[in-house]
Parts: sequence; C-alpha cells; structure tokens
Amino acid sequence: MPDTAVKDLAYDPADLWVLDHDDLRALEIGAGILGTGGGGNPYIGRLRAEQAMREGFKLTVLPHQKIADDALCVSLGGIGAPVVGIERIREGREGLRCVRVLEEHMGVRVDAIACEEIGGSNSMEPLLVGAFAGLPVIDCDGMGRAFPEMQMTTYSIYGHRSTPSAMCDVHGNAVIFQHAASEIWHERMARATVVSQGGASTLASAPMRGAFVKQFGIPNSYTQAVNLGHAVIRAQKAHDDPIAEICRVEKGRMLFTGKISDLKRHLMGGFVRGEVQLSGIDRHNGETGSVLIQNENLVFHHDGQMECCVPDLILVLDVDTGEAITTEMLRYGQRVAIVALPCHDLLRSAQALDVVGPAAFGLDVTYAPLKGV
Repeated sequence: MPDTAVKDLAYDPADLWVLDHDDLRALEIGAGILGTGGGGNPYIGRLRAEQAMREGFKLTVLPHQKIADDALCVSLGGIGAPVVGIERIREGREGLRCVRVLEEHMGVRVDAIACEEIGGSNSMEPLLVGAFAGLPVIDCDGMGRAFPEMQMTTYSIYGHRSTPSAMCDVHGNAVIFQHAASEIWHERMARATVVSQGGASTLASAPMRGAFVKQFGIPNSYTQAVNLGHAVIRAQKAHDDPIAEICRVEKGRMLFTGKISDLKRHLMGGFVRGEVQLSGIDRHNGETGSVLIQNENLVFHHDGQMECCVPDLILVLDVDTGEAITTEMLRYGQRVAIVALPCHDLLRSAQALDVVGPAAFGLDVTYAPLKGV
C-alpha cells in the first residue's frame, strides 16, 4: 500500500479527484490523441494503471491552483524510444525509485507529483508513482502534448533547472545527474544514459515550488485529456464522426484523409525518426501528404506545401475510430485522418519557440500559429 508522508499536507484532500476505470479508458484515448504520436503507448499505460487499481492503490489528481505555493513538486516521465516501451516489459516501480532516490539525495520530502508530458503513457506514469507514494498528481503538465526532448517543457523554458535529477531503469540501476551546465546538456547526458540502459527509462527532475507550477504548468491537462477521451467514446457509441467531435472539442482542423503508402522509421540516438507518406482518399483523392517524425509528429506537408508544424499538434488518427495511432504502431495501408490542434499559448512565446519551434528540430520552415476553429 502507499507510503505515508510524515508532514503536513500541501493540499486539501477534499479537492482530490479519484480516477475510476471509465476515467482511465478516457485518459488512454485523450492522452493518446494529445501525444501527437509519442509519449509512450497509452494502452500499455492504462493496463499498468488498472493493475494498480486492482491492487488497491488510488490514482488521484489535484486541481492546478490547489497546491500550496511552497509545496515541493517533482515532475517525472519516461525517456527513450516509444518502440522500446512496447517491446520490453517494465519492472513497474522505476518512477517511485526515482522520487525516493531524489528525496534521499536532496534531503527533502516531496509533496506532489507533476506530469512532464500529458501525451501517451507519460500521462499514466505520474499517476502510478503518485499512487505508490500516496501523493496526488497536479492537474497540469509541462507540454500540453508530447515532445521528444526533456528541455522542451514549459518548466525548463521558463526557468526551472531540472538537476539534480534521478533516472532509474528496469534493471534496478539508479543514476543521479548532480548538475548540468544547461537544460540541453541535461537532455544530452540523460539521452546517452538511456541508450546504455536499453533505450527506455524513467526520470524525475529536481523539485519545483507549487507557485512556479501554478504559473508555468500548462493547466488542466488531465481534465482536458479525460474530457477529450469521453467525447470520442460518446461519438463512437452514437455512430457519430469522432474526428469531427475531436475538432469541435479541441477547436482543431481536419487537414487530410489518406492511406499510408510508405513508411520509413528507424531508431537512432535514443529517438525514433522517420517519415510517413500518404495517398489521399475520399475528398483528398489524388492528393499526397507526409508527416515527419522524431518520436512525435513534427511537420505535415500537403501536396508538398507545409500546412502545420511544431509546436502546434499534428495528430495521426484512425479515420474510423478517431483514436490515435502512435508512431511505433504506424503500418502500411492504414487509413488515417490528419488533424491539427492549436498548442497552448505558453508554447508560442519567442522564448518557447526557441526551444520547441521548428528551428529547434533543425527544420527550415517558418512557424505560423494555427488558429482555432
């Protein structure tokens, strides 16, 4: 059962939202969509979360503004290539060990867990760690989606230093990064380490104060993902168009429908990189599309013209169910819809675009903010 922290609580337990099985199924769908192809496989994340529920653990979420200003909040998530996450079974307590190693190293006791990225199974990992530790997860995250590199969180962009941090793997190894000269150096060192650990690990960053999380966390991420998932489920049950429902709920745009005609995907430097080629179907018959990948979907081209790029969200969805197809699950012949969603304003400042805009990925394209419909 959960460990019990011997200190005053930094929140009111009456404010906690205890997730049930329906919420988890909705979170699996919603986080998969917001993951823009990455963040880890959400199906496997849900199975792990349901197992924890069956064992008696409570997965709890605390409203973003309800954490005390002086609370210590640790953000965490998986790091590595998504394809490794489905090919190798986790030990299960890597994230909890990260928190405990960090607490012992820094001589502190953590008050709450924060989510690094809401996309994919990285939405589930904080809930599991929070449940095992007896701590709530704050209803926010550092991306509002998924990104491939750790310095790409709003926490790092707006001034938080992630070190000291702790990384743990399935083998029982624990690595502490005492200091990094910059957030990019932290990413480089962690990426090199995760390659040596087999391509997938869990990392917890240095604690943030509650006041900082309130200001720079992207708010209501869990609420958004669960509501989005419920909207898709309702559309499926009513035989409505789930793609149209996603666009309505998230103020997004359906850009293309097509069949995957070619797929290049390879593992390099701890990332999955590649490109998906599409042949248009339905009203896009005779047209072409392509999606460039680095763990997540980065750029969409339509007939050779760029239509959407990071940091806005590019979704590859099953055209019939509306559910996300993560980059490791893409296959030749799949019928997909390409949908674009506007990112949060915290990702659109000049300061943020230096870190998560197209130039940060080495792309020679100009970012034009997607306007919500």
